[in-house]
Amino acid sequence: MAASIREKQTAALKRMLNFNAPPLKNTTESVWKVLIYDRFGQDIISPLLSVKELRDMGITLHLLLHTDRDPIPDVPAIYFVMPTEENTDRICQDLRNQLYESYYLNFISAISRSKLEDIASAALAANAVNQVTKVFDQYLNFITLEDDMFILCNQNKEHISYHAINKPDIMDTDMEKLDKKLRENLRDARNSLFTGDTMGTGQFSFQRPLFVLADRNLDLATPLHHTWTYQALIHDVLDFHLNRVSVEESQGSEASPAGARPKKKNKKSYDLTGADKFWQKHKGSPFPEVAEAVQEELDTYRAQEDEVKRLKSIMGLEGEDDGAISMLSDNTAKLTSAVSSLPELLEKKRLIDLHTNVATAVLDHIKSRKLDVYFEYEEKLMSKSTLDKSLLDIISDPDAGTVEDKMRLFLIYYITSQQPPSEADLEQYKKALVDAGCDLSSLNYIKQWKAFTKMAATPANYGSSGVKPMGLFSRVMNTGSQFVMEGVKNLVLKQHNLPVTRILDNLMEMKSNPVSVLVCFSLSLRPFIFSLISTNIKHAIVFVVGGGNYIEYQNLVDYTKARQGKRVLYGCSELFNAAQFMKQLSQLGQK
Repeated sequence: MAASIREKQTAALKRMLNFNAPPLKNTTESVWKVLIYDRFGQDIISPLLSVKELRDMGITLHLLLHTDRDPIPDVPAIYFVMPTEENTDRICQDLRNQLYESYYLNFISAISRSKLEDIASAALAANAVNQVTKVFDQYLNFITLEDDMFILCNQNKEHISYHAINKPDIMDTDMEKLDKKLRENLRDARNSLFTGDTMGTGQFSFQRPLFVLADRNLDLATPLHHTWTYQALIHDVLDFHLNRVSVEESQGSEASPAGARPKKKNKKSYDLTGADKFWQKHKGSPFPEVAEAVQEELDTYRAQEDEVKRLKSIMGLEGEDDGAISMLSDNTAKLTSAVSSLPELLEKKRLIDLHTNVATAVLDHIKSRKLDVYFEYEEKLMSKSTLDKSLLDIISDPDAGTVEDKMRLFLIYYITSQQPPSEADLEQYKKALVDAGCDLSSLNYIKQWKAFTKMAATPANYGSSGVKPMGLFSRVMNTGSQFVMEGVKNLVLKQHNLPVTRILDNLMEMKSNPVSVLVCFSLSLRPFIFSLISTNIKHAIVFVVGGGNYIEYQNLVDYTKARQGKRVLYGCSELFNAAQFMKQLSQLGQK
């Protein structure tokens, strides 16, 4: 099977860190070196390579370009930065200051000739021409978060955000830049988007992928939707950023002394990576299934705790820190079989603790904000199902959700309604929202958007979505459970396709447009269509301009799982959660 985008980008980074030469296999010897990156480079590397992996590749230090750095004259330096004027000026300053033994300059995207000449002039003036060993354009200006998911950038994302491309004062020339770039790339003989891995330069593969370029305006309800799957919930309610989640640690039941300041809660961060088998298996699962799976893992481990204590006792490590003990795994070849099993058990315990803490933090939000109620109600709105209670009742209930939850719910109602509510009904809703403390700026924008889309296109179709309640929880309802799920609905998702997935399905299965291989579905970008070469489409790339989300991504993953032999890569200009998207809608509504 072809390598994933994560595997390809990781391989490119490892090659770069080995001085742009293929890493040698079966060798433990590495040249010690320093890695210098900017914020863009840091964001690209951090989801793919851990500190330990960098160390194994000989990276003794990894430092930001624009920090005070001491000279290390006997060590080579590998730079991984954007080719901005600010960055090239700092590289020139490093050359003048003779900071390192040699310089391997790697630019995330192509550097212009003028900036390259500036670096050459600085090297010449500093008598450091021979020290600038290699200069490469890496073409790695994207961030890979999953095997089948990437985003364009994290830094300066406001320039390509939904707000940026939908604000009233945007110029037509700004919107045409993307259109022009795509067309030029497709005409470029060096283009690789539609070229097979084994094809020569400029040759097109007969198995080239389908490329769907979609505008966020196709579907504004999904980014606002309260979700029910593990990864999407974490992104919605916790601080989840570039595959790292931060949660507040509980301080226990001990109260602060009278008159004293309340204790500041500590935050603990966890990396959710591809090496975590539990995460890989359950990140797309409904939360109740995740809670039961965590409890099951916890019960299994507790049954093994006596074995862990026995192994520690054999090794004389009863009082040692688990993290320190896990370092022994590097030397287990010389230890007994009993000793070698201890690091494995401790790693299992670390992952159980990780997901216990994260899932508990998510559950706290579900229970305090009644997110199961919101999720179920919104699913019914989007699938046009019969509602069991009034929308006004939920908005007016002071115990049901935050101000933001109520606003998200109403916007989904407004977006998915075939006909907008009457002026009298709308005023009643608006009064209830204001009384609840909501800011109506986002609604102002959605009203304009709804009026425009009614003229420009048919409303998005969310299919026969919905949920069905199941029986009581089993493992997580007993009194000894880590998760007290009482009062939370055990909802199971019904498989359905969201608007972007429906468009993809129509094209891949040739249901509605038998001559399209690349289509731009957009209200703000000029549509273009290219003729079909192959009717047997196995691989598709879906890119959403204006921002994407984990709900949409997971829907595409589920779609792909149901169709053997199909591969779908999901990309977006930025990845936002509902709160971040609401902020952009509010900014647009204030203009």
